[in-house]
Order: sequence, then structure tokens, then C-alpha cells
Amino acid sequence: MADKLLLHICCAPCSIYTWHYFQHKGFKIQGLFFNPNIQPYRELARRKKALYSLAASEKKEIIYYDDYPLEEFLSMAMESNTDRCAICYQWRLKKTAAYALENGIPYFSTSLLLSPYQKHELLKKTGEEISEEFGVNFVYSDLREGFQESMEKAKKAEIYRQGYCGCIFSEKERYYLSRNGRS
Repeated sequence: MADKLLLHICCAPCSIYTWHYFQHKGFKIQGLFFNPNIQPYRELARRKKALYSLAASEKKEIIYYDDYPLEEFLSMAMESNTDRCAICYQWRLKKTAAYALENGIPYFSTSLLLSPYQKHELLKKTGEEISEEFGVNFVYSDLREGFQESMEKAKKAEIYRQGYCGCIFSEKERYYLSRNGRS
């Protein structure tokens, strides 16, 4: 019997390659969608709808958190002296590890590992720290090589593909700062 892995999912396109990668490594996958960083709400709803569609067509088991603690996310991001991505990774991975622990799932990971836009060393460090804290094994793999393949499959399947990580700060970097010649 395969070991279970709880896969935090940031969006449907990133889950395509990631899900198959971990399946080929011998894991039985269950997904978890918790992304309080995504703004505005209609963007979160659009990403959730795309994942529902993908999960239904591929018969994937996914847990969806319906709460939207936007104020808590913004407060933590604004008050912290550390990198906002660190706060975001920590919050989402802790929620994933806690669910895994409560449900007897020995491994967890995240589809964020697919993105070339994420901070992989920080993701790895955060996952390992949370692994020690919760006693659930974090599985790190640099999956960036599969990013283009995953996006092409999403495009072919007509799955919504977003243009930024989801947080308001990322949206500003992408649209406002790039427009003004800063990055």
C-alpha cells in the first residue's frame, strides 16, 4: 500500500505536474486548497472553480477551505519585519501539516514547488521546520523543470491560468512596478 501525501495546492495549473510527479514517486495523493493570500476574492473563487473542474475530471480527492481570512493575512504581511513570502509559506504549510497530522497522513508537500517564481530555498527551509514542529514529513523536490509542461497541459485543457502568485504585493510587482520600469 502506498504512503499518503497531502499536497497543498496553490492553483489547478501547478497541481497538474506536481500531482503526477508525486504519484509516480509512489504516493497516494490527497489535495488541500488553502490560500488566504489570494486577492481579490473573485480571483480566489476563479482559482477554486478551476481546481474543482480539474479534480472532477481527473477524480482527485481535494479538501477545500472556504474561510477567507484576508484581514489576518494582510495584517501579518504588513506587520512583519521578515519576508512576506515567508509568512505566506508558513501559514499555508502549517495548515497543511496540521491537517495531515490530524488525519494520519505521514507526508505533505506543496504545488508551489513547481513555480520558477517561488523562493525554493525558503520553501524547503519552511517545510522542514514545520515538519519538525508537527512530526509530519515534508517532501521537497525541485519541480521547476515541469512548469512549462504543466502550463501547456492547463492551456490545452482550457483551465484558468493566472498571471501572478495571488497576493496583492505580487500583483503590484507584476503590473505596477514593471509598468514603471522597476522590479
